[in-house]
Amino acid sequence: MFFKKPTSKTQKILLHSSQNPIFSLINHKAKNPPYTYTQTKNYVDVYMKWKKDQYLDTIEHIHKSIQLKPVISLKNMIAQNPNGCIPISDVSKKGLHFDVKIKVARFLRQYPSIFEEFTGPLYNLPWFRLTQEAVEIDREERRLYEDCKEDLRERLKKFILMSKQKVLPLKVIQGMLWYLGLPEDFLECLDMNLDGSFRVVEMEEGLKGLAVESNERVLSVLQRNAMKKGVYSNEPMEAIEFPLFPSKGVRLRRKIEVWLREFQKVPYVSPYEYYSHLDPNSDIAEKRVVGFLHELLCLFVEHSAERRRLLCLKKYFGLPQKVHKAFERHPYMFYLSLRNKTCTAILKEAYCDKMAIERHPMLRIRNKYINLLKESQVILKSRRVNNPYVERPKLDLDLDCADEEECVEIGRL
Repeated sequence: MFFKKPTSKTQKILLHSSQNPIFSLINHKAKNPPYTYTQTKNYVDVYMKWKKDQYLDTIEHIHKSIQLKPVISLKNMIAQNPNGCIPISDVSKKGLHFDVKIKVARFLRQYPSIFEEFTGPLYNLPWFRLTQEAVEIDREERRLYEDCKEDLRERLKKFILMSKQKVLPLKVIQGMLWYLGLPEDFLECLDMNLDGSFRVVEMEEGLKGLAVESNERVLSVLQRNAMKKGVYSNEPMEAIEFPLFPSKGVRLRRKIEVWLREFQKVPYVSPYEYYSHLDPNSDIAEKRVVGFLHELLCLFVEHSAERRRLLCLKKYFGLPQKVHKAFERHPYMFYLSLRNKTCTAILKEAYCDKMAIERHPMLRIRNKYINLLKESQVILKSRRVNNPYVERPKLDLDLDCADEEECVEIGRL
């Protein structure tokens, strides 16, 4: 399933015929191990229109996550300051660090329900502190980190255990902290945040990594749910059918339906199991990749992620070069949302069968911050209505990138 034109509203599903496709189907043979099976049928060119899913496209905590992330980063910087407030000069030149594409002062003023602006003691510089509502949520967030430390640590452990060598570079883990629901400074205090099963190691290219030592067998969400239903006995190379959730109006061609039924019968390889013996061009390898993506999204707060953010994981998780195609080839499991000028992969099971996947403890806190974002829009709208002709002083706006020497000169003027 491929996009013919990424910028088009119509996504094309293409299952192309080839002597050496990305993933080939399996033709079961009793004498050979499952990973040596090949499929006699070839793919055919089948096109299908991408259907917009109104429900998944309107879930706030998914699509507000991109907007919320820099807000939380700036909130943390203010909250960690001993005085509980900062001058704009402390963050004015750190827009790239916070992933803010506009002036930081202007960004902070967009959220008056979170950031309160006041005039500083020197040179009339704008200063910012948290509103009382934001302070209370911040305290609740910190308590939650302490109360759910074991749960969050277990999610990180599973994330690392899915990698090839059970070790990941710290920079890769840092990039996934937001999705895993861990605080930004989690890796700065490893001794306090981790238990004895973790250890810091040296990796190739001079990178520092975090490894996990565990002999305990870890079951994936799919395995646990299948065992609860009595359709899985925890035997090696046993088949597990993926839960499918067709979007309204999405219908597969007959040839794809036949392929999908056969694909469901393929043995399931857990993302925590050894997989190097698998033929990368087999259906069992594709099922392992799809199972990995399913388990990965189960660990995340919103059970979704920007698709481009997952590309850095290919090297360390043994994923194929075109792993992003797996999202497109399985529209009954994943939905690709094109909101916010990006492509977000969403695990359908998390929202179509809410009892199947455990709710992330951080989701409730993020929803509270999202409510403050919405409250900010109401405040700004009210200001525009009540004061349509009042302009803010240009001095504060221009001081966004001013350093201390420039401030002195402006003060003298």
